[in-house]
Amino acid sequence: MDNRFTDIIHLIKQSRTKAIKAVNAELINLYWNIGEYISKKIEQSEWGDSVVTELANFIQTHEPEIKGFSDKNIWRMKQFYEIYKDFPKLSTLLREISWSHNLAIFSRCKTSEEREFYLKLAKQENYSFRELENGSMRSVWHDLNCRLLKRVKWEKDLYKYAALKWLQTKYKKKSNLFSHWLLVNP
Repeated sequence: MDNRFTDIIHLIKQSRTKAIKAVNAELINLYWNIGEYISKKIEQSEWGDSVVTELANFIQTHEPEIKGFSDKNIWRMKQFYEIYKDFPKLSTLLREISWSHNLAIFSRCKTSEEREFYLKLAKQENYSFRELENGSMRSVWHDLNCRLLKRVKWEKDLYKYAALKWLQTKYKKKSNLFSHWLLVNP
C-alpha cells in the first residue's frame, strides 16, 4: 500500500469504529428504555404478562421491516433493565459493549459483582461474543475466586488482604465487596 494514504485509511477506520460505537450505545439506550417502560407498566398493573406477546405481534404486523423485537427479545429488554436499574455506575459501561455481549453477561452471571467484573473485562480486553458465550467467561471468575479462597486464613494472610484491598480500589467499593470471601475459611 502506498504510504501516502495510510493516514487516510486510519481516519476512515477510526470514524467507522466511532460510528459503530455510537449506534451501539443508542441501541442499548433503546432496549433500556423499552425494558423500563414495560417493567413499569407491569409493575403498576396496567399491563399483564401477555401484553409483551401482543406488542411483539403488533410490531411484526404493523412494522414488518423492524426486526429484533420478538416477545423473547422484549422480555430480555425488561430483564436487562430490571437487573441493572439499581446500579447506575454500570450504566456507561453497559453502553460500551454490544447487546449480545450484555446478554451473555447478564444471563449467565449470578451476582452483581460478577456482572460488573465481566462488563469491565469485556470492555477492557475486547472479548468477542464467542469468548463470553463459550464458558471461558465463567472460568475466569471462578478461577479468581478459587485462587483467593485457597490462600491461608484471612487473619494471617497478607497477600489475601492486599488482593482484597486491590479489588476494593479497582471496583471502588469501600465495603461489602466480595465480602463472602472474608467468611470462607479455607
